[in-house]
Amino acid sequence: MLELMVVIAIILVLLGLAVGRYERSILRSKEVALKQDLVVMRQAIENYTLDKEAAPQSLDDLVSAQYLREIPTDPITHKKDWRLDFENVLLSPEQSGTGISDVHSSSDQVSPFEQTPYSSW
Repeated sequence: MLELMVVIAIILVLLGLAVGRYERSILRSKEVALKQDLVVMRQAIENYTLDKEAAPQSLDDLVSAQYLREIPTDPITHKKDWRLDFENVLLSPEQSGTGISDVHSSSDQVSPFEQTPYSSW
């Protein structure tokens, strides 16, 4: 009976370690997806601005002009609630209007790997 309890205790300890590593790998994959989504959306904003000579006023403008297939879901918040930065920055002399200049996650959480808030990426 004692041997069985020792074996069960060892299995529980190993299971606890495996679950912790699994959760960290899931979080790491969410961060990679967030970074990729931000790169794609920022590139779409820049391309739209240079092509149309006016910055988009919303992410829906990027979808309707087919620069994005759809607005991605934030992998951290699981919503399409991106924080948009609007600035009066012109990317070219021909640009006639200002609008969205950058996009960030709306999450208040801090990355345990990089020690920075997701909203600052």
